Order: sequence, then C-alpha cells, then structure tokens
Amino acid sequence: MMSSPFPRSILQVAPRVVLSLLLAACSRGPGGTGASDVRLPPAGPPGDPAIPARVAPVFPAGWRLPAGQPATFAPQVMAVSNSPAASAAATEIMRAGGNAVDAAVALGFALAVTWPEAGNIGGGGYSVVRLADGRVAAIDYREIAPLAATRDMYLDANGKLTDKSVYGHLASGVPGAVAGLSALLERYGTMPLSRVMQPAIRLAREGFVVDTALAGSIARARGMVTRFQRSTPYFPNGQPLAAGARLVQPDLARTLEAIAQYGAAGFYKGWVADSLVAEMRRGEGIITHEDLSRYTPVWRAPIRTNFREYTLLSMPPSSSGGVTTAESLNILEQYPALPSYGSTRWFHLVGSAYQRAFIDRNAKLADPAFVPVPLAQLTSKTYARQLQGTISETRATPTRELEPRMQALPREPEHTTHYSVVDAQGNAVATTTTLNNSWGSGVWVRGAGFMLNDEMDDFAAQPGTPNMFGLVQGEQNAIQPGKRMLSAMSPTIVLDRDNQVLLVVGAAGGPTIITGTSQVILNVIQHRMTLMDAMRAPRIHHQALPDSLTFEAGGIAPPVLDSLRSMGHAMRQLRALVNVNAIMRVKGGWEGVPEPRRSGGAVGY
Repeated sequence: MMSSPFPRSILQVAPRVVLSLLLAACSRGPGGTGASDVRLPPAGPPGDPAIPARVAPVFPAGWRLPAGQPATFAPQVMAVSNSPAASAAATEIMRAGGNAVDAAVALGFALAVTWPEAGNIGGGGYSVVRLADGRVAAIDYREIAPLAATRDMYLDANGKLTDKSVYGHLASGVPGAVAGLSALLERYGTMPLSRVMQPAIRLAREGFVVDTALAGSIARARGMVTRFQRSTPYFPNGQPLAAGARLVQPDLARTLEAIAQYGAAGFYKGWVADSLVAEMRRGEGIITHEDLSRYTPVWRAPIRTNFREYTLLSMPPSSSGGVTTAESLNILEQYPALPSYGSTRWFHLVGSAYQRAFIDRNAKLADPAFVPVPLAQLTSKTYARQLQGTISETRATPTRELEPRMQALPREPEHTTHYSVVDAQGNAVATTTTLNNSWGSGVWVRGAGFMLNDEMDDFAAQPGTPNMFGLVQGEQNAIQPGKRMLSAMSPTIVLDRDNQVLLVVGAAGGPTIITGTSQVILNVIQHRMTLMDAMRAPRIHHQALPDSLTFEAGGIAPPVLDSLRSMGHAMRQLRALVNVNAIMRVKGGWEGVPEPRRSGGAVGY
C-alpha cells in the first residue's frame, strides 16, 4: 500500500475509504474592488480566539451521537467536505503554496469526481470569502433558466404538473459551477487553474476505490440514471459499481483537462459545450450554445450581521440563506439570555424564530434581478424586535395567524454538499454547491462525463398551486428566462470579537440548511459547545409550512416533547436533519468536523 503524506493524527475519515484519500494526495495576486469586494478591518495575527471556555452539553439519554468526542485538529490549515479525497486535494494545493481560495477551487473540482451525487460541474452554487487582510466577498454561480424557458413549461395539456422539472433533460438550468469557481480563482487565488485542477484530473483519469457510502448512493440512483443512459462509469453495462470497485472516469478527465487548459471557455464553448447541447437535443432539453455563452456569475456583497458581538458573513439573494439566518438570530438576540439547550423553552423560542423568518423568506425573497428584495428590513434589529414581540411564552402560534396568505417553502435540494477551507494566513472560504436532487436530473452528458442538475424544480412551476410535493410557491419565484431560482444554501463565515475567523460552516439539506447551519453557530456562540459537540447536538427545524416543528429521533427528551405538544406544537420526527461540514479556530490551530450523520473527511496539517 502506498504511504500517505498526511500524518494519521490529522485525518478523520467517516466513513469514506482511506484509499480514496491516498489517491488524492498522489501568479495572480488578489485584486478587484467594489460592492462585491468589501473591506473589513484586517484580522489580528493568527492565534487563539477571544472566546470563553467550552462547556460540555447534556444530550437526551439514548441520543445516538454522544457528546465529548474529539475533533480532527491541525495547527495550520484545514479542509472539510463530504469526500476525504476532495479534502485532501485542497490540502495538497496548500502544501504546494496555494491559499485557501486555490484550495477551495481544487476541492470543488475534485468533488465533481469523488462525490458525483452532489459535487458537480453540471450544477451551481455559492462561495463566501474572507481574506486575512479584511476583504470579504460573495459569488453567486447559481444556475439560471434557459432563454427558452416559460412560466408554465412543466404543465400538461390539462394544466397539471408533470415530473419534467425533476427528471430528464428539461429539468436542467444552465450550469454555473465552472464559471463561478474560475472567477473565484481569478480574483482571489494565487495559482493558475491548470495547477489547482490537477488533483481532480488525476482522480478522474486514474480512478479511486468506491467505498460503501458511494456504492449505496450509486445503487439507489440506478433507476433514474439508467433511464436516460444505460452505460455510464457508475453503471457499466447497466449494473451499479460495488464497494471495492475502482471508479475511472475518462470522459470527465478530458472535460476537466479542457477546463484546465482553456478556463471557463473550455466548458461553455468548444467540444464540451457541443456535447452538452447535443445531449439536450437527444432528450428534448432547451439549453443552447447561446445559453452557455451568456452565463455569467455575479459578485455580491455578503450579508453582514452581528449576533452577541460576533460577526456573520453569509450569502445574499439569489440565496435565501444569509437573510433568513440573520433574521432568525436577530429575533433570538432580543432575549438577553436564551434558555438552556434542550429545554422546552429553548426548542419553543428557536422554532418560533425560524417560523417567523421563513414566512418572510417564502414571501419576499427571489432573484434580485427580477424581484425587489427588502434586505434592510429583513436584517434589521428593529424589525426583529417586532417579530420577537409576537412570540408567546406559553403557546405555539399557528402560521395562519401570523400570515394567512403565507406561501409554502419552495422545494429545495435534498442532496447538496458544503465544504469549508482555511489556510495558515487566516484566509477562509465557505462553499455550498448542488445538482439539486441526488444525481440531479439523472442525465449524464455523453462524451463529457458529468451529471446535469434538475434545478428548474426550485422555481414555482405552478404559482399558487401545490406541486407534486404538496408545496405552494409564490409568483416571485415563477420561471422566467435568465432568472436564478431561489435557494436555501447558506455558506457562512463567523468572525470572533477580535475580528478573526472563528467558524467556517454550511450545510446540505434543502430548507434545513438554514436551520442546521444556524444551530451549529448558536451552539458554539450561545451554548459554548466545542465544534464536535455543536455538530453532534440534536437539531430541529421549522419552515412555517408545513406548520410543524421537525426534530431528530431521540433528540428531545420525552417530558420536553410532551410539553411542546401541550403548547400546541405539531411535532414531526425524522431520523436525521442536515449535512453540515465545519471548521473552528481553537487554541493553537483549527478543528474540522465532517457531518457525523453522514460520510466525509477533515484533512489538515
């Protein structure tokens, strides 16, 4: 067996196979200013955070993720994602002299190889950046509706919704990932694209060993993917790869090499674009060469808010993540002190804050190029105080009493992925990316070797009418050509009281992204948990409609559960909520924690 360049003490793999990690291990200066390149005071010298000592939490008896477990520690750099091999690609680049942005771009392209259910070049996402010199930025590379898209394109002759927004060629928005990662590197990276893409190219060309988690994902996707293309690298001769098999992706390697050589043009023009458009024509899709050539990522000013003297930097619309997180935490900040974690009052207040923030999320947020978005109001402490005044101490408030015409949450991806990266200088990148559903639309681009997204389902396919998932969506998120569909992705960077990076965090899981990410932040800041405890703590979710408080099985003590029901909360139990990947500054370096409920890897040195 080949030896790893990373000491065993700094690797945490759960449960992605170590062989994948080992295989992965086998100049421009930052520039640009403007609204998207906001400068905050520079960080102090790297050192220990100005935060109180950590406090051990008490979880309900029988909760499956006990407190007190150690996290992966590294003194200089850390990368955390759902793929150990992709995390190792990031640290490989930092070992070679790259910064956190170089590493994040390397990680993003590697995920397209090793985490094909959600890592992608056929989808899109968002990145939030905080540089050690104080600059902050956010880049929106969300997919957009093709030029031929129409408001009612997914209705049949009788006005009923079909499944064409979920499965097949018509479900795909114009991909933004390659344009976004390339632009991020060009503005803030220090290495050429051809260098940072080498780990991804190597993984695609030489292959890696499939572990049980990836094998299970491939097996579950068999019916959807083979419906459109019988033979792919994941399903040679129509059969799913088994654990222990080697996944080699020569077509994807050629595509990645074209991007490495020609930049974004290697994807949006030339033979890769020809392959994508040809695939569209085979399946009656509508993405054209013009759609591809017109795609442009958008630089935006991050949502910047404070909670208990800590600063949060998060994603603005077309993502709803930063606004809804800020509004939720602003409501909770109106209480001089929050109740103890796990108490009846804690669940009630936190759930009620989410409920009110999601009402605004559902009714007022959309692509700002198409819909006016009241950012100042929604992130205002004064407005949060008004909302806090509507929370009863003794009963749950039905959503219909808060907003009778409230519209239900638009459907959001179940299988997104988030990754976090920090370097020795204190630069940090939080990125969330997705194909929407696991394995996207099920369409694999022949000759180019990648999956396409089904992001068009994130629009309101029929405003005012429940879709196939029972959700009513508003006109503000209706389909329009060139429009970005609303998202819940919430890549977030938290700064401590000394203006140093404290947390780099984000999640996958649809609307639960917002509540899961913000609860990890609450657990660290408000309840002073270690990062590992904050990640392992039971989670809840409230999105206004359906009007229920969702919780994880075993995560609420039975007497507390009874009390919440007696207050009028409709309680909905799930096995697990949210897939979070996070990094936290600690004494002497960084701790990284991949989602304990899923697979992933934290790699550092």
